[in-house]
Order: sequence, then structure tokens, then C-alpha cells
Amino acid sequence: MCALPGILQAMQPVHFEQAVVSVLGRDNRFDAQAYFFLKDALDFTLKRIADGNGGHSRHVTGPELLTGFRDFTLNQFGPMGSTLMKEWGIRQCRDIGEMVFQLIDEGMFGKQDSDSLEDFSEVFDLDEALSRPFLPKQVRPATREVAHS
Repeated sequence: MCALPGILQAMQPVHFEQAVVSVLGRDNRFDAQAYFFLKDALDFTLKRIADGNGGHSRHVTGPELLTGFRDFTLNQFGPMGSTLMKEWGIRQCRDIGEMVFQLIDEGMFGKQDSDSLEDFSEVFDLDEALSRPFLPKQVRPATREVAHS
């Protein structure tokens, strides 16, 4: 998914805010802050792609956006990322896709004909992806030496 050419970068905050209000009027499964965070995660992902593509932006696929969303969440919220996403109603990758398509319907994000909500289904376990980096390494039980007599 990508922003309509040049619109996301120059988008007036009031237009995006109005789009979020409109979405929430139809579907309030996700917290308003989740949509603003998604916009920031898309910006993060677009910048990452442009940096790796000689400064040229291009369309962002669903899996690329999910990876960027995950990395941006880890960067911004560390070990609290998983908890915060749950608070905002985001429990799986498909939830992010649903938010993306709601913003597409509002004209805030663009899409290609080949893009679909299924691009966001079962890409990875979101909770695990946000929690695993902060889990302690498993300690292997010490092997006991058997005393020989």
C-alpha cells in the first residue's frame, strides 16, 4: 500500500483526522491512535524503501508494510508494543490490513488492483513478533556430572 502520490507526505493533519473520524463512525474496533500510528508506520516503511532504492519511492506491498509496522512498533514502544497494540484493538496482521483498506476507502492511502486484504492475512504472528525480542533467552539446564566410584 502506498500513499496517493505525494499526498501522505503533504497531507494536512486535519484531512487525515477527518478520515479517521469517518472510519470510526462506521467501525470502532480500533482506537483512533492506531490509525495515526499506522500512518507513521507507513511513512517509516516508505522511507526505508526509498533509502534502499536510491532515494526513489515505490508501491509498498502488504507484507512490506507489516514488516515496517512491526519494526516501527518495536522502535517506538519496545517491550510495551504488544500490549499497546492490543489496547488499540490490533491483535493480528489482518487487523492492520483492515485499517489500511478503511483508509483506502477514505482516499488517504492508495492501492494497486493487485492489492487485497488477503495480503495481510497470516503473514506472521503479530503478538509473537512484538514480544519475542524482549523474552529472556532460555537457560539450558546444567548437565549433571555423574560421579564414578
